[in-house]
Amino acid sequence: MNTKNILITGGAGFIGSNFINYILSSRDDWNVINIDKLTYAGNLENLKGSEKKKNYSFVKGDITNNELIDYVFKKFSIRYVINFAAESHVDRSILGSEVFYRTNVIGTNVLLEASRRYGIEKFVQISTDEVYGSLGADGLFTEQTPLSPNSPYSSSKAAADMAALSFYHTYGVPVVVTRCSNNYGPLQFPEKLIPLMIINSLNNKKLPVYGDGLNVRDWIYVTDHNKAVELVFENGKTGEVYNIGASREMKNIDIVKLILSKLDKSFNLIEYVKDRPGHDRRYAIDSSKIQNELGWKPEYEFESAIEKTIDWYLNNKNWWERIINGSYKDYYDQQYGKG
Repeated sequence: MNTKNILITGGAGFIGSNFINYILSSRDDWNVINIDKLTYAGNLENLKGSEKKKNYSFVKGDITNNELIDYVFKKFSIRYVINFAAESHVDRSILGSEVFYRTNVIGTNVLLEASRRYGIEKFVQISTDEVYGSLGADGLFTEQTPLSPNSPYSSSKAAADMAALSFYHTYGVPVVVTRCSNNYGPLQFPEKLIPLMIINSLNNKKLPVYGDGLNVRDWIYVTDHNKAVELVFENGKTGEVYNIGASREMKNIDIVKLILSKLDKSFNLIEYVKDRPGHDRRYAIDSSKIQNELGWKPEYEFESAIEKTIDWYLNNKNWWERIINGSYKDYYDQQYGKG
């Protein structure tokens, strides 16, 4: 068996931890080295079960640290990189943009430089459909859609994408970029729309909805995203971009009302609040390229997957309560030092 030494960055976050748990449960030919800074959205509890696997290693650290990244590449003989690490919350990027550019742009550059020095075999840059900007009532984002980011978050991700592709064209670093629509599922940090609405509903708190609530997002269950990333890693062509989406557009207000209905809560909990600056109206992904070229297709229907997601938050109250209360921080500081 040809074992692959794969550096996965941001593997304690929502999508990264789901990806690691999926990979380590389905295959034993990957040696996974997870590096995560354990910022507010990084949670090692997400990796219970995976952390005991013999082909899993964890490094607490910052991807902007050149010396640390060089050390990790040497120590673990890294041959592949999947870069999930990112500051990802649009609202936080509006309040303070610097950390987004530091992590998302400089951090990606540090990883690319190390990948170039060590001649790795593949670098998968995990990106977002938000780099394309906003759509009107019609049309879909394709891989040829010009980048037009409208927030500090999305502009930092667009810059990282361009940096990654420039390393392919200039140095021959074998880069592939994926751009995915909105993910949902277990382990998502409570600041994001779906978990926030579930948790507030359970606590009978107001559910804040920006503007008129008619902003449209294209939703994909996190496991479908994971499987697409695995396929791009294995078979994606270097120098290419692959859009990943499940073609499930939903208005924000309809998501909120659906969650309230599932939990038998009153619509009176909805509270319309001032819209955030530069709020993109609509995202929608054309994923025909990855479907036609690599044979991927989404497996989860939204109706069943949103029920699975709601059930997970109902059954894992301790997980999100610890996050909300911040009680997990002391444990991490004791185990790994203050980040």
